[in-house]
Amino acid sequence: MKTQKPNVKYIEWRSPEELHEASLNWLSELKFIKDEQHFLDELIENYTLQLISKKIFDSSKKVVNDLDNKRKNIDPLLKRIINHCNALTILVDGEDQPAEEKQYKEDHRLLLIEVSDYLNNYKDIKREIFELIKTIMKQSKQKRLLN
Repeated sequence: MKTQKPNVKYIEWRSPEELHEASLNWLSELKFIKDEQHFLDELIENYTLQLISKKIFDSSKKVVNDLDNKRKNIDPLLKRIINHCNALTILVDGEDQPAEEKQYKEDHRLLLIEVSDYLNNYKDIKREIFELIKTIMKQSKQKRLLN
């Protein structure tokens, strides 16, 4: 299931408080995902032998590599969002800086797209990991029943 790109035209009319709240929500979600990635790593570690079996090796290798790429990309994205939050003073300092304010909102729009893409891709990877583990668990259960 592919999700659509978010409609980002509304950013022009959002208040600084709403933009800040959106940035804080991104931070919260990404920090949760960072913790969740540790859980997925342990899950993969617990089922390593089954994941490297001939039957599902190719698909499991792809999913594990995708997860590793997401792990590498999360810290730079978090840093950019934190810097973006800190730059909010441009909108609330009381000075009229139309070019800087427009640039801040454009940066927010680009971050919105990037964070949405990251979250959607991460959810797809997580779904694939769970499907692989579910398949392994079913096979393991069948083997126990046969013995």
